Amino acid sequence: MRVAEWGFCTPTPPQGIFEGKERWAFAPRWVMKFLDLAKVYIRSGGGGGGCVSFRREKFVEFGGPDGGDGGRGGDVWAEAVEGLNTLIDFRYQQHFFAKNGQPGMGRQRTGKDGDDIVLRVPAGTEILDEDGEEVIADLEKVGDRILLAKGGNGGFGNLHFKSATNQAPRRANSGQEGVERTIWLRLKLIADAGLLGLPNAGKSTFLAATSNARPKIADYPFTTLVPNLGVVGVDGVEFVVADIPGLIEGAHEGRGLGDQFLGHVERCAVLLHLVDGTSEDVAGDWRTIVDELDAYGAGLEDKPRVTVLNKVDALDPETLAERKAALEAVAGRVFEMSGVAKTGVTEVLRALRSRIDAARGETGGGDEEVGPWRP
Repeated sequence: MRVAEWGFCTPTPPQGIFEGKERWAFAPRWVMKFLDLAKVYIRSGGGGGGCVSFRREKFVEFGGPDGGDGGRGGDVWAEAVEGLNTLIDFRYQQHFFAKNGQPGMGRQRTGKDGDDIVLRVPAGTEILDEDGEEVIADLEKVGDRILLAKGGNGGFGNLHFKSATNQAPRRANSGQEGVERTIWLRLKLIADAGLLGLPNAGKSTFLAATSNARPKIADYPFTTLVPNLGVVGVDGVEFVVADIPGLIEGAHEGRGLGDQFLGHVERCAVLLHLVDGTSEDVAGDWRTIVDELDAYGAGLEDKPRVTVLNKVDALDPETLAERKAALEAVAGRVFEMSGVAKTGVTEVLRALRSRIDAARGETGGGDEEVGPWRP
């Protein structure tokens, strides 16, 4: 039997990352698998000091200086690697210190350079300064790499200061100190399409019906607590869909789970907006999500959107026509779908793929292409 171990999922972010809102979240240990914000302390290695040494050998009258230089300190790097989609590793280790360079030695021996240290992060990770406002780097693709802290240079030994007028120097430089800084890692998942909607709009059901992802599905609000990714396919083409926790009115003020997870759909090419067809006010539900996108900013309000009236299997034809007309009056074109019955799912996926291709600069795009894909 597993015993719940309660703790904090994330540290309190600095002012500027989420407008000063606290992101404390309690969860059982086995639930805390997703982490999208982490505070990390890094320090590059200091250079080794130079050596003051003189050659001393039998039958050698004038040995002279032979002190070697110190080794260089290690660097601190960040690199986007494959196979990661969370920052959970940085919850258990927040300090990353590179090795110092070794001091120089006699007989003109240079000290060994310190080993570098690499922070391996998922693709899509932003690196921010300690204030949480300045973006140092954005590692969007696997293989992206950036130097966060450069190691200190090693000091010169006394051999370096030998000259015609100073043939026995008794001075050496100390190594340069390393760089110490605090940074924030913020993950924004890489996905082609993002799911939006109120709690219980059917987002997780749609993801489970179209991919091998198995998000939690239940008949109460806020079933989804962390983002989920799923690979869906239509007409032989696959793309990635991100499901984030539902939004409610006032989410930008911190109500519900807030809008903290909207960052995971910032990189999406298209947004899939699901509206619960069983709601009495479908137009009001649609407007709630759109208002939250406007309040959040970051260009989400301008992204292409596919609006879907979900759970149509629970409506009679007259009610369906009435609510679809009300939704089309504010949202434009509306697709009908039932994630449970899997009706209308293919048409929605084709519409998503069409807009993804258009946003990525490929062929296709627009509302006209909703039939099977052809080369």
